[in-house]
Amino acid sequence: MASGMLKRSTMMRSVAATFRTGSPWRSYASVAVGSDLVSAAPDVSLQKARSWDEGVSSKFSTTPLKDIFKARLTHNPRYFQPTLGFRSFNPTHRFVDFVLNFQDKKVVIFGLPGAFTGVCSAQHVPSYKNNIDKFKGKGIDSVICVAINDPYVMNGWAEKLEAKDAIEFYGDFDGSFHKRLDLGIDLSAALLGPRSHRWSAYVVDGNVKVLNVETAPSEFKVSGGE
Repeated sequence: MASGMLKRSTMMRSVAATFRTGSPWRSYASVAVGSDLVSAAPDVSLQKARSWDEGVSSKFSTTPLKDIFKARLTHNPRYFQPTLGFRSFNPTHRFVDFVLNFQDKKVVIFGLPGAFTGVCSAQHVPSYKNNIDKFKGKGIDSVICVAINDPYVMNGWAEKLEAKDAIEFYGDFDGSFHKRLDLGIDLSAALLGPRSHRWSAYVVDGNVKVLNVETAPSEFKVSGGE
């Protein structure tokens, strides 16, 4: 997936065909290739996986989607001595030239029905954990796992899978993120209640370049990290 997703993202005409051959094509009201996730889910935040004590100390803070998916404007200061046309009343003063950087932030995100469940634990998360070096080698800034769980459950699960160093885990405790994207599903038959479809996406500066959604949450055919 690390190489396949990035290759497809540079060949947008073939994306739809790739999805159609990977799984039956589904049209979502709020998210599709070309969608901006921040615009599709305005005012929605996710909760970074943490222990209860960390939650208390952070005053139960949440993370806005723009901080997860959008690139930040930064600068690199370059210092010049006051010579070659520069003037200064202080001989020791150094002028500063700020070089602005605004590069697209590249994120691979995958959603799954829930922490501590079968396919999610045995296959979905490991497929990304085991391929994290490939993603980083392709310039991916973050690999993110999200599920409709509270951040404390997500933290315990991530620690059990020994995946916190490779993957960023976020909770969508009330399901608002998945609801806005029309990626929710009722799994009451499995005693799970409202949950997420199994899906993955390649997102550049908030824009969805590749989207894969399994036809059923028990399936694991198109959303893995291989």
